[in-house]
Amino acid sequence: MSATYELRGPVAVITLDNPPVNGLGYDTRKGITDGLDKARADDKVKAIVITGAGKAFSGGADIREFGSPKALQEPNLLSVILAVEACTKPVVAAIHTVCMGGGLELSLGCHYRVAAPGTQVALPEVKLGLVPGAGGTQRLSRVIGVENALNMIVSGEPVKSELLAMAPGQKLFDKMIDGDLLAGAVAFATEVADKRPLPLVRNLKAEHPNPDAFFQFARNTVGAMSRNFPAPLQCVETVAASVYKKFDDGMKQEREAFIALMMTPESRALRHAFVAERATTKIPDVPADTPVRDVKKLAVIGAGTMGGGIAMNFLNAGIPVVMLEMKQEALDKGVAIIRKNYDAQVKKGKLKQDKLDARMALLSTTLNYADLKDADMVIEAVFEDIGVKEQVFKTLDEVMKPGAILASNTSTLDVNRIASFTKRPQDVIGTHFFSPANVMKLLEVVRGEKTAKDVLATVMALGKKIKKTCVVSGVCDGFIGNRMIEQYSRQAGFLLEEGCTPQQVDKAVEKFGFAMGPFRMGDLAGNDVGWYIRKRRYLEKPDLRYSKTADLLCEMGRFGQKTGAGWYDYVPGKRDAIPSALVDGMIEKHRAELGITPRKIGDDEIVHRLVYALVNEGAKIVEEGIALRASDIDMVYLTGYGFPLHRGGPMCYADTVGLFNVVAAMNRFAKNPHDDAKFWQPAPLLARLAAEGKTFS
Repeated sequence: MSATYELRGPVAVITLDNPPVNGLGYDTRKGITDGLDKARADDKVKAIVITGAGKAFSGGADIREFGSPKALQEPNLLSVILAVEACTKPVVAAIHTVCMGGGLELSLGCHYRVAAPGTQVALPEVKLGLVPGAGGTQRLSRVIGVENALNMIVSGEPVKSELLAMAPGQKLFDKMIDGDLLAGAVAFATEVADKRPLPLVRNLKAEHPNPDAFFQFARNTVGAMSRNFPAPLQCVETVAASVYKKFDDGMKQEREAFIALMMTPESRALRHAFVAERATTKIPDVPADTPVRDVKKLAVIGAGTMGGGIAMNFLNAGIPVVMLEMKQEALDKGVAIIRKNYDAQVKKGKLKQDKLDARMALLSTTLNYADLKDADMVIEAVFEDIGVKEQVFKTLDEVMKPGAILASNTSTLDVNRIASFTKRPQDVIGTHFFSPANVMKLLEVVRGEKTAKDVLATVMALGKKIKKTCVVSGVCDGFIGNRMIEQYSRQAGFLLEEGCTPQQVDKAVEKFGFAMGPFRMGDLAGNDVGWYIRKRRYLEKPDLRYSKTADLLCEMGRFGQKTGAGWYDYVPGKRDAIPSALVDGMIEKHRAELGITPRKIGDDEIVHRLVYALVNEGAKIVEEGIALRASDIDMVYLTGYGFPLHRGGPMCYADTVGLFNVVAAMNRFAKNPHDDAKFWQPAPLLARLAAEGKTFS
């Protein structure tokens, strides 16, 4: 059983015990109902307390049962809550630490609720593309008011128990208990043991002074903010049902909405992302209890945009950073940018001045490598050139103390080769941050051939500490993200040659849901970066075909926003992308030189050529073992490349479309005379899964 039963005088205590957050899986649910039956049958028991073991009351549904028949197996959560409500002896929920989702719904079914201060209370189902499915929309509005309940349900964000306890007229908590929660709950249960009738939340009224106006305002506001997701608007409708309908009718509407949303691609995508993010931390040959190295001080080589952004992550986490540059001017400029970024947060009210001062106090600078000797880890963020990296790592090998971790922020270069520049390859690892490094969630952790397991475990733990989503990658050119984006960019170039304009491609991709199309992205990142990489590619892979349009653009000096001109024109001080007649002319001239007659290309073809290019390369990466699992690729693209969350990442999207259909489309693209037929040869893994009717997941 995942729930224990004990007697404390006349009070039976049922303790949920399903680590780590007491998820309400089948065994836990059965343990609750068995405990209720046992308590009801015992004449000595006058009242019942339900609480949670460890560091949670309950985090809600057990993710191991997500979408499986076991989640509905009787007793399901609705049945458990009905059993609690129907109990003839008072049931008190003793809530602490975490009370979310089904855990909160369970507590709302209890006759009384007592809580410890600091408890995180939430109904986060909307973040999975769902509405609460066990009465949350009907009961919460009855105990904290309609407006408060709707705000919590639509946002899915946690609220501290003491704030909820202060809400005027709240009936969520009967008592706040400092100190020993269980002892206080047992004492409270003893006090109310003989009180009748037993109070039920379902018997309370959900009221609002002007419900028609309020819910219409909510529909307008929520609809505008949740364009690609149906769940938030359904949250509004189900909470409205708590006001307009009888309790049982509202419950029926909530359940119907929950079941309908469960089948939507948006909910499937969000649930996939939820599980995928947790899966990134699981490395088959590196156990969770692998000892980690202590990182109390960090060094960063390079005070440019990337180096400064990397440093900020660690300063934010309270870790001292020493930053090295070759010239004092570069150091001063880097420190000024860090301070400017923090000042901007203070002005927006996101950071207090004393926090800014504390973070800046953790930062020191130097022009001398010898000053890095006490650092536990160093991250190199210098120019993306193997010769420059070689000089840096040979020097670091000489000055860094034994056991220090040597990390490279390279985005494409061979981490094994970088490790070979040292006498300690076991201490070398890739930490590919994404720009701006202090904002972007993704951190590609590149595991070299000789990287020690404890080094990998340390960097993964450190990534979590600085609030990054860490995805492990093996060593290959471009790792996971940039290796795939190269194929995406190649297809974008071919589309220009065949008849598209940059703005047409970008609009189609952004309509699909990307944060930014490939050409606006190139202008933001700097087109010269891709040009530099392509020059290396031309030498290493002379048979690989590219459109020359991007090279011609760079030969015009149009490197993007930093030069005021790229695929688009830019007005100084603004980031608005203005279509460029000069660029359109360059593309038309190049097309004519190739002898290509432009054709009209629809948005669907644009999107699928770009996305399926990602999928095919992703399949190769999984098969080669560069990525541990297909869902890791999705996390890279959701957190680092602006792939639309409501589509779940490229591999999830391919599963949704159907791999058979993906392969069929690729076969059509291969017949296009101006495309690269070899490029559209399905990866062996993709072809095999499609033939077998299987999915990446």
